[in-house]
Amino acid sequence: MLTAKATMMRWRIIGSVYIGCLLFLLFQGGKTSFMLFCILNVLLLYLVLGRWSGIGSVTGTRRLSSGTGTVSPVDQTLSAGARMEVNISVQIPGVWPIPYVLVRDKLVRQNGSTVPFEASFIPSYHRTGDISFITPPLERGVYRFAPTECSTRDIFGLFEHVGIFESSEPFSVYPRTVMIRNWQQLKRGAKGSFSTSASRLSSKETTQINGVREYIYGDRLSRIHWNATAKTGQWKSKEFERESLPRTVFILDRYAGAYENLEQFETAVSVVASMLEFGFRRATATGLVSVGATMDGFEPHSSSDRRQLMLNHLVRVQPDGDIPLYRALRQSDSLIPAGSFVVIISPQSGEETVRSMEWLNRKGVVPVLIHLKGADDVYRVVTGADPRKGMDWLRILQRGGYAVHSLSALQELPGVLEGGSA
Repeated sequence: MLTAKATMMRWRIIGSVYIGCLLFLLFQGGKTSFMLFCILNVLLLYLVLGRWSGIGSVTGTRRLSSGTGTVSPVDQTLSAGARMEVNISVQIPGVWPIPYVLVRDKLVRQNGSTVPFEASFIPSYHRTGDISFITPPLERGVYRFAPTECSTRDIFGLFEHVGIFESSEPFSVYPRTVMIRNWQQLKRGAKGSFSTSASRLSSKETTQINGVREYIYGDRLSRIHWNATAKTGQWKSKEFERESLPRTVFILDRYAGAYENLEQFETAVSVVASMLEFGFRRATATGLVSVGATMDGFEPHSSSDRRQLMLNHLVRVQPDGDIPLYRALRQSDSLIPAGSFVVIISPQSGEETVRSMEWLNRKGVVPVLIHLKGADDVYRVVTGADPRKGMDWLRILQRGGYAVHSLSALQELPGVLEGGSA
Protein backbone atom coordinates (compact mmCIF):
# COMPACT_ATOMS: atom_id res chain seq x y z
CA MET A 1 0.00 0.00 0.00
CA LEU A 2 1.38 3.40 -0.97
CA THR A 3 2.34 5.80 1.78
CA ALA A 4 1.40 9.48 1.72
CA LYS A 5 5.04 10.39 1.10
CA ALA A 6 5.30 8.08 -1.93
CA THR A 7 2.02 9.40 -3.33
CA MET A 8 3.19 13.00 -2.98
CA MET A 9 6.46 12.14 -4.71
CA ARG A 10 4.63 10.64 -7.69
CA TRP A 11 2.39 13.69 -8.00
CA ARG A 12 5.50 15.88 -8.05
CA ILE A 13 6.98 13.81 -10.87
CA ILE A 14 3.73 14.05 -12.86
CA GLY A 15 3.63 17.79 -12.21
CA SER A 16 7.21 18.15 -13.48
CA VAL A 17 6.34 16.20 -16.63
CA TYR A 18 3.25 18.36 -17.17
CA ILE A 19 5.22 21.61 -16.81
CA GLY A 20 7.88 20.31 -19.18
CA CYS A 21 5.24 19.35 -21.76
CA LEU A 22 3.59 22.78 -21.40
CA LEU A 23 6.93 24.57 -21.94
CA PHE A 24 7.60 22.36 -24.93
CA LEU A 25 4.24 23.44 -26.42
CA LEU A 26 4.86 27.14 -25.72
CA PHE A 27 8.42 27.38 -27.05
CA GLN A 28 8.46 24.68 -29.70
CA GLY A 29 4.88 24.79 -31.04
CA GLY A 30 3.69 22.60 -33.87
CA LYS A 31 1.32 19.67 -34.13
CA THR A 32 3.57 17.22 -32.31
CA SER A 33 3.86 19.27 -29.15
CA PHE A 34 0.12 20.10 -29.21
CA MET A 35 -0.84 16.41 -29.64
CA LEU A 36 1.52 15.42 -26.85
CA PHE A 37 0.05 18.07 -24.55
CA CYS A 38 -3.53 16.90 -25.30
CA ILE A 39 -2.66 13.25 -24.62
CA LEU A 40 -1.02 14.21 -21.32
CA ASN A 41 -4.11 16.16 -20.25
CA VAL A 42 -6.37 13.17 -21.03
CA LEU A 43 -4.15 10.84 -19.01
CA LEU A 44 -3.98 13.34 -16.16
CA LEU A 45 -7.77 13.64 -16.16
CA TYR A 46 -8.01 9.85 -15.99
CA LEU A 47 -5.67 9.75 -13.00
CA VAL A 48 -7.57 12.47 -11.16
CA LEU A 49 -11.01 10.96 -11.78
CA GLY A 50 -9.74 7.60 -10.49
CA ARG A 51 -10.12 9.01 -6.99
CA TRP A 52 -13.90 8.87 -7.51
CA SER A 53 -13.93 5.35 -8.95
CA GLY A 54 -16.36 4.19 -6.23
CA ILE A 55 -13.89 1.97 -4.39
CA GLY A 56 -14.08 4.25 -1.36
CA SER A 57 -17.77 3.31 -0.89
CA VAL A 58 -17.31 -0.41 -1.47
CA THR A 59 -19.68 -2.80 0.33
CA GLY A 60 -19.55 -6.54 0.81
CA THR A 61 -20.79 -9.58 2.69
CA ARG A 62 -18.89 -12.50 4.16
CA ARG A 63 -20.20 -16.08 4.31
CA LEU A 64 -18.57 -18.81 6.38
CA SER A 65 -18.86 -22.55 5.95
CA SER A 66 -17.13 -25.58 7.39
CA GLY A 67 -17.92 -28.24 4.81
CA THR A 68 -21.50 -28.77 5.96
CA GLY A 69 -23.06 -25.83 4.14
CA THR A 70 -23.18 -22.10 4.69
CA VAL A 71 -24.14 -21.13 8.23
CA SER A 72 -24.28 -18.08 10.41
CA PRO A 73 -21.11 -17.44 12.44
CA VAL A 74 -23.25 -17.20 15.56
CA ASP A 75 -24.56 -20.75 15.08
CA GLN A 76 -21.25 -22.10 13.84
CA THR A 77 -19.89 -25.03 15.88
CA LEU A 78 -16.25 -25.76 15.15
CA SER A 79 -13.74 -27.92 16.97
CA ALA A 80 -10.05 -27.17 17.16
CA GLY A 81 -8.22 -28.34 14.06
CA ALA A 82 -11.11 -27.56 11.70
CA ARG A 83 -10.77 -25.31 8.67
CA MET A 84 -13.15 -22.51 7.72
CA GLU A 85 -14.08 -21.70 4.15
CA VAL A 86 -14.64 -17.96 3.66
CA ASN A 87 -16.52 -16.44 0.71
CA ILE A 88 -16.60 -12.66 0.23
CA SER A 89 -18.94 -10.90 -2.20
CA VAL A 90 -17.97 -7.33 -3.13
CA GLN A 91 -20.13 -4.60 -4.69
CA ILE A 92 -18.50 -1.42 -6.04
CA PRO A 93 -20.79 1.58 -6.75
CA GLY A 94 -20.20 4.05 -9.57
CA VAL A 95 -19.41 3.76 -13.27
CA TRP A 96 -15.72 4.61 -13.55
CA PRO A 97 -13.78 1.64 -15.00
CA ILE A 98 -11.69 -0.39 -12.53
CA PRO A 99 -9.10 -2.82 -13.93
CA TYR A 100 -8.99 -5.09 -10.88
CA VAL A 101 -9.65 -5.16 -7.13
CA LEU A 102 -7.24 -6.47 -4.50
CA VAL A 103 -8.97 -7.75 -1.34
CA ARG A 104 -7.07 -8.00 1.94
CA ASP A 105 -8.71 -9.80 4.85
CA LYS A 106 -7.41 -10.61 8.32
CA LEU A 107 -8.54 -13.19 10.89
CA VAL A 108 -7.88 -12.07 14.47
CA ARG A 109 -7.71 -14.46 17.43
CA GLN A 110 -8.56 -13.48 21.01
CA ASN A 111 -4.86 -13.46 22.00
CA GLY A 112 -4.13 -10.86 19.32
CA SER A 113 -2.48 -13.13 16.75
CA THR A 114 -3.58 -12.57 13.16
CA VAL A 115 -3.75 -14.59 9.95
CA PRO A 116 -3.73 -12.40 6.79
CA PHE A 117 -5.38 -13.34 3.48
CA GLU A 118 -5.08 -11.67 0.10
CA ALA A 119 -6.87 -12.29 -3.21
CA SER A 120 -7.89 -10.31 -6.29
CA PHE A 121 -10.68 -10.30 -8.86
CA ILE A 122 -11.73 -8.45 -12.00
CA PRO A 123 -15.11 -6.69 -11.51
CA SER A 124 -17.98 -7.93 -13.63
CA TYR A 125 -20.24 -5.79 -15.82
CA HIS A 126 -22.34 -5.05 -12.71
CA ARG A 127 -19.19 -4.07 -10.77
CA THR A 128 -19.35 -7.09 -8.47
CA GLY A 129 -16.89 -9.82 -7.64
CA ASP A 130 -16.37 -12.83 -5.38
CA ILE A 131 -13.33 -14.33 -3.73
CA SER A 132 -12.93 -17.37 -1.48
CA PHE A 133 -10.19 -18.83 0.65
CA ILE A 134 -9.73 -21.53 3.28
CA THR A 135 -8.20 -20.80 6.67
CA PRO A 136 -5.45 -22.96 8.15
CA PRO A 137 -6.49 -25.36 10.95
CA LEU A 138 -7.89 -23.20 13.74
CA GLU A 139 -6.92 -23.56 17.37
CA ARG A 140 -9.29 -23.21 20.32
CA GLY A 141 -10.44 -19.65 20.92
CA VAL A 142 -12.71 -16.81 19.82
CA TYR A 143 -12.09 -15.36 16.36
CA ARG A 144 -13.26 -12.33 14.44
CA PHE A 145 -12.47 -10.81 11.07
CA ALA A 146 -10.90 -7.36 10.89
CA PRO A 147 -12.43 -4.82 8.47
CA THR A 148 -11.88 -5.94 4.88
CA GLU A 149 -9.71 -3.67 2.74
CA CYS A 150 -10.35 -3.37 -1.01
CA SER A 151 -7.90 -1.48 -3.19
CA THR A 152 -7.33 -0.80 -6.87
CA ARG A 153 -4.76 0.99 -9.01
CA ASP A 154 -4.96 2.83 -12.29
CA ILE A 155 -3.84 1.09 -15.47
CA PHE A 156 -0.35 2.55 -15.05
CA GLY A 157 -0.02 1.32 -11.49
CA LEU A 158 0.83 4.78 -10.22
CA PHE A 159 -1.82 5.43 -7.58
CA GLU A 160 -3.74 3.15 -5.23
CA HIS A 161 -7.31 3.86 -4.09
CA VAL A 162 -8.61 2.09 -0.98
CA GLY A 163 -12.03 1.31 0.46
CA ILE A 164 -12.96 -0.56 3.65
CA PHE A 165 -16.09 -2.41 4.69
CA GLU A 166 -16.91 -4.50 7.75
CA SER A 167 -19.02 -7.64 7.66
CA SER A 168 -18.08 -9.88 10.52
CA GLU A 169 -19.39 -11.55 13.64
CA PRO A 170 -17.15 -13.33 16.16
CA PHE A 171 -17.26 -17.10 16.21
CA SER A 172 -15.88 -19.69 18.60
CA VAL A 173 -13.67 -22.70 18.02
CA TYR A 174 -14.32 -25.27 20.75
CA PRO A 175 -11.71 -27.62 22.23
CA ARG A 176 -11.00 -30.98 20.63
CA THR A 177 -13.02 -33.81 22.12
CA VAL A 178 -13.02 -37.58 21.95
CA MET A 179 -15.98 -39.92 22.35
CA ILE A 180 -16.15 -41.65 25.73
CA ARG A 181 -18.58 -44.56 25.60
CA ASN A 182 -18.33 -45.64 29.22
CA TRP A 183 -16.71 -44.58 32.47
CA GLN A 184 -16.09 -47.42 34.89
CA GLN A 185 -15.08 -45.21 37.81
CA LEU A 186 -18.34 -43.23 37.64
CA LYS A 187 -20.38 -46.43 37.59
CA ARG A 188 -18.64 -47.77 40.70
CA GLY A 189 -18.88 -44.40 42.40
CA ALA A 190 -22.61 -44.13 41.76
CA LYS A 191 -23.20 -47.08 44.09
CA GLY A 192 -21.30 -45.53 46.97
CA SER A 193 -22.35 -43.44 49.93
CA PHE A 194 -21.82 -40.22 47.99
CA SER A 195 -24.61 -40.95 45.49
CA THR A 196 -26.60 -37.75 45.97
CA SER A 197 -28.75 -36.37 43.18
CA ALA A 198 -28.53 -32.69 42.41
CA SER A 199 -31.94 -32.67 40.73
CA ARG A 200 -34.50 -35.01 39.25
CA LEU A 201 -33.07 -34.44 35.80
CA SER A 202 -29.48 -35.21 36.81
CA SER A 203 -29.58 -38.99 36.27
CA LYS A 204 -30.74 -41.73 33.94
CA GLU A 205 -34.34 -42.85 33.74
CA THR A 206 -35.46 -46.22 35.10
CA THR A 207 -38.32 -48.38 33.80
CA GLN A 208 -40.59 -47.39 36.69
CA ILE A 209 -43.45 -45.12 35.54
CA ASN A 210 -43.84 -42.08 37.79
CA GLY A 211 -46.67 -40.25 36.04
CA VAL A 212 -47.71 -38.46 32.86
CA ARG A 213 -46.27 -35.33 31.27
CA GLU A 214 -46.87 -33.24 28.18
CA TYR A 215 -45.67 -34.70 24.90
CA ILE A 216 -42.32 -33.29 23.73
CA TYR A 217 -41.57 -33.29 20.03
CA GLY A 218 -39.21 -36.17 19.32
CA ASP A 219 -40.54 -38.55 22.01
CA ARG A 220 -40.55 -42.18 20.85
CA LEU A 221 -43.88 -43.90 20.23
CA SER A 222 -43.13 -46.28 23.10
CA ARG A 223 -43.21 -43.32 25.49
CA ILE A 224 -46.67 -42.10 24.50
CA HIS A 225 -49.34 -42.71 27.15
CA TRP A 226 -52.25 -43.74 24.91
CA ASN A 227 -54.91 -43.81 27.63
CA ALA A 228 -54.12 -40.30 28.84
CA THR A 229 -53.95 -39.09 25.23
CA ALA A 230 -57.41 -40.54 24.48
CA LYS A 231 -58.97 -39.05 27.61
CA THR A 232 -57.58 -35.54 27.24
CA GLY A 233 -57.46 -35.27 23.46
CA GLN A 234 -53.84 -34.05 23.69
CA TRP A 235 -50.61 -35.95 23.28
CA LYS A 236 -49.22 -37.22 26.60
CA SER A 237 -45.99 -39.07 27.40
CA LYS A 238 -44.94 -41.33 30.25
CA GLU A 239 -42.71 -39.94 32.98
CA PHE A 240 -40.20 -42.41 34.47
CA GLU A 241 -38.38 -42.48 37.79
CA ARG A 242 -34.71 -41.54 37.62
CA GLU A 243 -31.68 -43.18 39.17
CA SER A 244 -29.59 -41.35 41.71
CA LEU A 245 -26.21 -40.36 40.28
CA PRO A 246 -23.47 -38.36 42.00
CA ARG A 247 -22.82 -34.75 41.30
CA THR A 248 -19.66 -34.57 39.20
CA VAL A 249 -17.30 -31.61 39.44
CA PHE A 250 -14.29 -31.18 37.14
CA ILE A 251 -11.39 -29.09 38.38
CA LEU A 252 -9.16 -27.61 35.68
CA ASP A 253 -5.69 -26.70 36.92
CA ARG A 254 -4.67 -23.34 35.40
CA TYR A 255 -1.41 -22.89 37.32
CA ALA A 256 0.98 -21.50 34.68
CA GLY A 257 4.08 -22.99 36.33
CA ALA A 258 2.75 -26.54 36.04
CA TYR A 259 2.53 -26.71 32.25
CA GLU A 260 5.58 -27.38 30.10
CA ASN A 261 4.03 -25.80 27.01
CA LEU A 262 0.73 -24.61 25.59
CA GLU A 263 0.09 -27.98 23.91
CA GLN A 264 -0.08 -29.64 27.33
CA PHE A 265 -2.63 -27.11 28.53
CA GLU A 266 -4.69 -27.63 25.36
CA THR A 267 -4.71 -31.35 26.20
CA ALA A 268 -6.02 -30.54 29.69
CA VAL A 269 -8.82 -28.37 28.28
CA SER A 270 -9.74 -31.05 25.74
CA VAL A 271 -9.87 -33.70 28.47
CA VAL A 272 -12.29 -31.54 30.48
CA ALA A 273 -14.45 -30.86 27.42
CA SER A 274 -14.61 -34.56 26.52
CA MET A 275 -15.63 -35.57 30.03
CA LEU A 276 -18.20 -32.78 30.19
CA GLU A 277 -19.75 -34.07 26.95
CA PHE A 278 -19.92 -37.55 28.43
CA GLY A 279 -21.58 -36.28 31.60
CA PHE A 280 -24.24 -34.33 29.72
CA ARG A 281 -24.98 -37.25 27.41
CA ARG A 282 -25.67 -39.32 30.54
CA ALA A 283 -27.81 -36.48 32.01
CA THR A 284 -25.47 -36.25 35.01
CA ALA A 285 -25.37 -33.10 37.13
CA THR A 286 -22.00 -31.73 36.06
CA GLY A 287 -20.04 -28.73 37.30
CA LEU A 288 -16.71 -27.05 36.67
CA VAL A 289 -14.16 -25.24 38.83
CA SER A 290 -11.45 -23.25 37.06
CA VAL A 291 -9.05 -21.22 39.19
CA GLY A 292 -6.52 -18.95 37.52
CA ALA A 293 -6.24 -15.18 37.28
CA THR A 294 -9.97 -15.32 38.02
CA MET A 295 -11.91 -17.88 40.01
CA ASP A 296 -14.65 -19.35 37.84
CA GLY A 297 -17.11 -21.92 39.10
CA PHE A 298 -20.23 -23.57 37.73
CA GLU A 299 -22.47 -25.50 40.10
CA PRO A 300 -23.37 -29.07 39.09
CA HIS A 301 -26.37 -29.07 36.80
CA SER A 302 -27.59 -31.00 33.78
CA SER A 303 -29.33 -28.22 31.84
CA SER A 304 -28.21 -27.38 28.31
CA ASP A 305 -27.79 -23.70 29.26
CA ARG A 306 -25.26 -24.58 31.94
CA ARG A 307 -23.45 -26.86 29.50
CA GLN A 308 -23.10 -24.00 27.01
CA LEU A 309 -21.77 -21.66 29.71
CA MET A 310 -19.05 -24.15 30.63
CA LEU A 311 -18.09 -24.75 27.00
CA ASN A 312 -17.89 -20.99 26.40
CA HIS A 313 -15.59 -20.74 29.40
CA LEU A 314 -13.36 -23.50 28.02
CA VAL A 315 -13.11 -21.65 24.71
CA ARG A 316 -11.49 -18.63 26.38
CA VAL A 317 -9.65 -20.15 29.33
CA GLN A 318 -5.85 -19.68 29.56
CA PRO A 319 -3.09 -20.98 31.88
CA ASP A 320 -2.91 -17.71 33.78
CA GLY A 321 -2.94 -18.91 37.40
CA ASP A 322 -0.17 -17.98 39.84
CA ILE A 323 -1.01 -20.31 42.74
CA PRO A 324 -0.46 -24.11 42.88
CA LEU A 325 -3.21 -26.70 42.95
CA TYR A 326 -3.61 -27.15 46.72
CA ARG A 327 -4.02 -23.44 47.46
CA ALA A 328 -6.36 -23.06 44.49
CA LEU A 329 -8.57 -25.84 45.87
CA ARG A 330 -8.66 -24.26 49.33
CA GLN A 331 -9.71 -20.93 47.81
CA SER A 332 -12.51 -22.58 45.81
CA ASP A 333 -13.83 -24.58 48.77
CA SER A 334 -17.36 -23.18 48.43
CA LEU A 335 -17.56 -24.29 44.78
CA ILE A 336 -17.06 -27.99 45.63
CA PRO A 337 -20.26 -29.46 47.15
CA ALA A 338 -19.92 -32.22 49.73
CA GLY A 339 -20.83 -35.70 48.57
CA SER A 340 -19.75 -35.07 45.00
CA PHE A 341 -17.49 -36.88 42.55
CA VAL A 342 -14.49 -34.59 41.94
CA VAL A 343 -12.14 -35.06 38.98
CA ILE A 344 -8.87 -33.07 38.92
CA ILE A 345 -7.17 -32.54 35.58
CA SER A 346 -3.62 -31.41 36.22
CA PRO A 347 0.04 -32.05 35.28
CA GLN A 348 1.19 -31.31 38.85
CA SER A 349 2.72 -34.10 40.89
CA GLY A 350 4.55 -34.63 44.13
CA GLU A 351 3.48 -33.40 47.55
CA GLU A 352 1.22 -30.74 46.03
CA THR A 353 -1.01 -33.37 44.44
CA VAL A 354 -0.99 -35.67 47.49
CA ARG A 355 -2.10 -32.83 49.78
CA SER A 356 -4.85 -31.88 47.31
CA MET A 357 -6.29 -35.39 47.09
CA GLU A 358 -6.15 -35.90 50.86
CA TRP A 359 -7.85 -32.56 51.49
CA LEU A 360 -10.67 -33.41 49.09
CA ASN A 361 -11.10 -36.78 50.80
CA ARG A 362 -11.40 -35.12 54.21
CA LYS A 363 -13.94 -32.71 52.76
CA GLY A 364 -16.28 -35.64 52.07
CA VAL A 365 -15.96 -36.00 48.31
CA VAL A 366 -14.54 -38.79 46.15
CA PRO A 367 -11.48 -37.41 44.32
CA VAL A 368 -10.09 -38.73 41.05
CA LEU A 369 -6.90 -37.46 39.43
CA ILE A 370 -6.35 -37.27 35.66
CA HIS A 371 -2.59 -36.69 35.57
CA LEU A 372 -1.05 -35.29 32.39
CA LYS A 373 2.37 -36.77 31.80
CA GLY A 374 5.23 -34.40 31.12
CA ALA A 375 8.32 -34.80 28.97
CA ASP A 376 10.24 -36.52 31.81
CA ASP A 377 7.55 -39.19 32.20
CA VAL A 378 7.49 -39.86 28.46
CA TYR A 379 11.32 -39.99 28.37
CA ARG A 380 11.39 -42.69 31.06
CA VAL A 381 8.92 -44.80 29.10
CA VAL A 382 10.80 -44.43 25.81
CA THR A 383 14.28 -45.08 27.24
CA GLY A 384 13.22 -47.83 29.62
CA ALA A 385 14.52 -45.96 32.65
CA ASP A 386 13.35 -46.86 36.14
CA PRO A 387 9.64 -45.85 36.15
CA ARG A 388 9.63 -45.66 39.96
CA LYS A 389 12.10 -42.78 40.02
CA GLY A 390 10.33 -39.63 41.14
CA MET A 391 6.96 -41.41 41.43
CA ASP A 392 6.76 -41.73 45.23
CA TRP A 393 3.74 -39.44 45.25
CA LEU A 394 1.87 -41.82 42.93
CA ARG A 395 2.57 -44.84 45.18
CA ILE A 396 1.32 -42.87 48.18
CA LEU A 397 -1.97 -42.11 46.40
CA GLN A 398 -2.38 -45.70 45.22
CA ARG A 399 -1.78 -47.07 48.73
CA GLY A 400 -4.41 -44.63 49.98
CA GLY A 401 -6.97 -46.04 47.55
CA TYR A 402 -7.19 -42.95 45.34
CA ALA A 403 -7.97 -43.34 41.64
CA VAL A 404 -5.21 -41.89 39.47
CA HIS A 405 -5.21 -42.06 35.67
CA SER A 406 -2.17 -40.93 33.69
CA LEU A 407 -2.14 -39.95 30.05
CA SER A 408 0.01 -37.92 27.69
CA ALA A 409 -2.41 -37.36 24.79
CA LEU A 410 -6.13 -36.81 24.41
CA GLN A 411 -6.54 -40.01 22.35
CA GLU A 412 -5.60 -42.06 25.42
CA LEU A 413 -8.56 -40.80 27.48
CA PRO A 414 -11.25 -43.27 26.26
CA GLY A 415 -9.03 -46.27 26.93
CA VAL A 416 -8.10 -45.01 30.39
CA LEU A 417 -11.69 -44.32 31.48
CA GLU A 418 -13.51 -47.13 29.70
CA GLY A 419 -11.04 -49.74 30.88
CA GLY A 420 -10.68 -48.18 34.29
CA SER A 421 -6.92 -48.64 34.19
CA ALA A 422 -4.65 -46.26 36.09
